[in-house]
Amino acid sequence: MKKPISATIDEELINWIEKEINNTRKYRNKSHLIEVAIEMLKSGKK
Repeated sequence: MKKPISATIDEELINWIEKEINNTRKYRNKSHLIEVAIEMLKSGKK
C-alpha cells in the first residue's frame, strides 16, 4: 500500500527531475522517479 508524503526539495533538483521525466520513458512521474531513487539508496546502489 502506498501513502502520500510531502517533501521540500531544492528548485534546481526539481528542474532536473522534470527534465528526466520529459526526456526519458524510464519514469512515469515525479513520484515514480523519487521512489526509484530511494530504492536505489536503500539497496546501496549508486
